Amino acid sequence: MFEFSLQEEFLMMLLRFAVCMLFNWIIVDRLYYCKSHRRDFYFTFMLMSIAIFFLVFFMIFVLDDLKGKTGIGVGIGLFGIFSIMRYRTETMPVRELTYLFVVIALAVVNALATNIPLLETVFTNIVILCAVWLCEFMLKSPPSKLIQYDRIELTVPERREELYADLKDRLGLDVVSVEVGSVDLLRDMTILKVYYRSEKTVADTSINYKLKLKDEDLTQL
Repeated sequence: MFEFSLQEEFLMMLLRFAVCMLFNWIIVDRLYYCKSHRRDFYFTFMLMSIAIFFLVFFMIFVLDDLKGKTGIGVGIGLFGIFSIMRYRTETMPVRELTYLFVVIALAVVNALATNIPLLETVFTNIVILCAVWLCEFMLKSPPSKLIQYDRIELTVPERREELYADLKDRLGLDVVSVEVGSVDLLRDMTILKVYYRSEKTVADTSINYKLKLKDEDLTQL
């Protein structure tokens, strides 16, 4: 009887795991990677979802000494652990941190939803997938770059057309709009966020928002 029950739970786990990985793969590969082309975060998101799924499932439904003694507190504890970690070795951009939260949430939901009909679980995954898709493609903005700019006299509103022309000539980009950031009057420098139009798909990665590149950043170019 025990072996039959264990096999039944194992088959159920495999089915839930397949659903979890399918939706996580669509989110990471089709929505995140096609825009950012960050292989390092692709690696992180997929392995994180696998690890969290099995960790939650075995803690809740397999280990006898934990059955009935844990609940939603395990899920909350997992989020607390990762909020403390926050990948201390490198600060994650907000977009990547959001995707990390989404894949962890999907893994926890699919691992805990064993008493919920599979159709309802799939519907929940579809809702999250649609939400990510809407945020990525319905609210998308043109690609942009942060640059240090030396002609601060062109940043005044009256000379905005001259600023666009100068940036287009020096950067070779079809500039759409410019946001002016901090200004250093001692060195005649300012920080500009330049939005530009591109006919082909451009990977709007975190490198575009850095003013100084590290050695590991150069490998992403």
